[in-house]
Amino acid sequence: MSAKTAPSRPAPRLYLATPLVDDPVALVASLPKLLAAADVAAVLLRLTETDPRTMLACIKVLDGHADLVARGGADGAHLNGVDAMQEGLPSLKPDRIVGVGGLFTRHDAMIAGEAGADYVLFGEPDAQGQRPSTEAIAERLQWWAELFEPPCVGYAANRDEAGEFAAAGADFILVGDCIWTDQAGPAAALAAVGHAIRKGYAESGQLKAARD
Repeated sequence: MSAKTAPSRPAPRLYLATPLVDDPVALVASLPKLLAAADVAAVLLRLTETDPRTMLACIKVLDGHADLVARGGADGAHLNGVDAMQEGLPSLKPDRIVGVGGLFTRHDAMIAGEAGADYVLFGEPDAQGQRPSTEAIAERLQWWAELFEPPCVGYAANRDEAGEFAAAGADFILVGDCIWTDQAGPAAALAAVGHAIRKGYAESGQLKAARD
C-alpha cells in the first residue's frame, strides 16, 4: 500500500447499493434510466440469501459471497471485515475487485489496504444498525485520503452526509436506502445526492485555497 503523493483529486463518484432483493430482473431493467440521473461509477447488488444456483444468475458487484463472484462473472465482491477479506482474496485476486467494509478501527483499515483491497468503506451500519457519527466518519475519510493510495468510500445515509464526505476526501460515496425510499423517487434522489457531492467537493477546494 503506497502513500499518496499528489494533493489534487477528482470529484467523488457515486456507488449505488440496491435494496435487498430476491429477483433483481425488474430492478436491473430500470437501472439504465436511473443511472442517467447522476454520475454512478458502480452498482452493488444486494441479494436475499438463497441457494447458490439462484444467486449466480443475479451477479454484478456482489455484497459478500466471494465464492460466487468468479463463477457468476461478477466484477467483484464487497466483503465485510478483515477476516472475510482474507478468506475471499485468493479466489478473487487478481481478476476481480475486492472492496472491504466493516473496518471499525484504523488498524483494520490499514490491514485491508496492505492486503490489496481495491477500496475501503467507512461509515456503514454494523450488525445492530449502529454507525459512527457523521463527524467521525468524515474524520476517518480525511485521514485515509491524505495518507493512502487505495480509494476510500464513505457510506452516506442522506444527501447532507454525501456532501460532507465529498468535502472530507472520499473518492466514492455509497448510497442505498436513502435513494430507494425517497418520496421524490430514486432518480430525483440520485440527482440531489449528486448535486450535494459536487457542492461539497467544490467547497473543499475553496477551503483548501483559503488555508493555503
